[in-house]
Amino acid sequence: MKTSRAIATVAVVAASAVGGAALADASQRPSAPAPTASVAAKPASSSATRRVSDDQSTAKRVYDGAADSVAYISSTSVQGQATGTGFVVSPDGLIVTNAHVVEGAQQITVKLGTAGQTQAAQLIGSDPSRDLALLKVDASGLPALKLGDSDSVGVGDSTFAIGNPYGLDHTLTTGVVSALHREIQAPDGTTISDVIQTDAAINPGNSGGPLLNDKGQVIGVNSQIVSSSAGSTDGSGGQGGSVGIGFSIPSNTVQQFIGDAQSGALSGGTAGDQAQQAAPDQSLPGQSAPDQSAPDQQYADPYAGIN
Repeated sequence: MKTSRAIATVAVVAASAVGGAALADASQRPSAPAPTASVAAKPASSSATRRVSDDQSTAKRVYDGAADSVAYISSTSVQGQATGTGFVVSPDGLIVTNAHVVEGAQQITVKLGTAGQTQAAQLIGSDPSRDLALLKVDASGLPALKLGDSDSVGVGDSTFAIGNPYGLDHTLTTGVVSALHREIQAPDGTTISDVIQTDAAINPGNSGGPLLNDKGQVIGVNSQIVSSSAGSTDGSGGQGGSVGIGFSIPSNTVQQFIGDAQSGALSGGTAGDQAQQAAPDQSLPGQSAPDQSAPDQQYADPYAGIN
């Protein structure tokens, strides 16, 4: 693991300039009578007033540029139906999501953008040790998101997450990079390193969605959260929500995974070929969440089953 660099958090605030020009004295008279009328004082110069920018806010710009590339993913297994998020990484229909979103799925469907049609997806490759999966839909000319360089990310950088929390598709949340070089546990127990921590709200259903920078580039794949409650106290199987501590698998790890999946180095095939392996804290509709000894310290999976 790389040595973590201490980087100061910088708050970016758009400050409006305030005009400071003094008003002219409208009552001032000339020292001697003059044949011409006294010149009236001009109102405060319009140049002293800052014009309101016509530019879109950064959050709106990022969302508008990425929303049509974000996918609502539904997977069906012997245990029921569950949902997650993904995003397009190539115009010919390659989509990245979390491995645990499609683990054991017999059928996977994808809905792209806010107005897309639901279509079948094929599982190209999956790596539980990195909690990443690559899907393929039959399409061309799709808007793809660009992977940024996660090694260049700094604490305090703005972050934007788009996903489907609790089935509310294409929800935008914003925050900052809270810390770098965190470690989380993959579904197969492998440690994932160099994970990005963010305070952008990530909730059940956000799994597999993109964490974006202010340029609209993907810097991570949202995967896990720390939750104050890993499950509901009434036994209904509900999951705890965001407390402002979320974890995203770095984009450089995602880039390596895509290359491995396309080369055939990973397991793949049609949905349902892989054996069922439950992701940490994953609960499907009608199931109770696993027993947790210290739910206030649990790295909870933000994946939810939404019918």
